[in-house]
Amino acid sequence: MNDKFPDSNQIFRVPTFSELVNTDFQGTMNAICWHRNLTGDFKEIVSKLQLKENITEVSTDDLSALQLSQEGNKAREIILNDLKLLTDFGASPSLNLLKNYERDEEFDFISTDVYSYHVDRSPIGTDTFLCTYHGTASDILPNSQAEQKVLIPEIREKLKELHGGPEAEFEDFLKDCFFDLHYQPKHGAKPVNLGSGHLWRLAVDHPAQQALPCVHRAPVENDGEYRLLLIC
Repeated sequence: MNDKFPDSNQIFRVPTFSELVNTDFQGTMNAICWHRNLTGDFKEIVSKLQLKENITEVSTDDLSALQLSQEGNKAREIILNDLKLLTDFGASPSLNLLKNYERDEEFDFISTDVYSYHVDRSPIGTDTFLCTYHGTASDILPNSQAEQKVLIPEIREKLKELHGGPEAEFEDFLKDCFFDLHYQPKHGAKPVNLGSGHLWRLAVDHPAQQALPCVHRAPVENDGEYRLLLIC
C-alpha cells in the first residue's frame, strides 16, 4: 500500500515503478520514492569500473563486460533493469561513476554548484529521477524550510552590483545565470537523506508543474569512496 514517510507531507512512497511514474505531484508532495531494499554487491561493481574523469558515464556495454561474482551480478541486473525501465518510459538515464562534481568558486557570497541546495528547471514537462547504488546519497528539503538565495538581502545587493544594469532587467539576469535556482536552508531545517537503493522522482520547475520544485543537493563524498549514481 502507498504510504507517506513518517511526519512528512513532502515524500510519497510507492511499491512499484509503475506507481513511481504515474503518481501525480500535488500540494507539498514533490518527491516520490520507489522504496526498495536491494540485494547484491554494488561495491564490487564500483571497484571494477575505471574512473576516466571526475564524472565517468558508464555504458550498458561497460557494465555488461565486467567479470563479477554472483552477488555482483545481482547488483548489475538491478541496474540494467532500472536503466531499461526508465528508457522504456521515455527518459534518458545515465549511470555515473563519480569522484566529485566541480565546485563553484567564482563568487564568495553565493554558490551555484550542485552541492548547494537547488531546484531543477526545464522548459518542458519532465521530472528528475535518481538512485544512489553506492556511496553517499543526496538530501532534499521541504520548500517551507528553504529560502531562495536571491531573496536574502545581503546576497541580493551583491547580485545587483554584479549585474550593474537596469533594474527592469535584473530578474532576467538572475534566471539567465541560474542564481534563482539556489536555496539556503532556514534555521532549524531538517534535510531528508534519500538513502541507497531507492529510485526517486523529484518535481522540476516547469510551466505545467502543479507542485513546487523539489529542493535538493548533492552530498559531499566520503574520502576515497566513489559514488555510483543513476540520474536523468
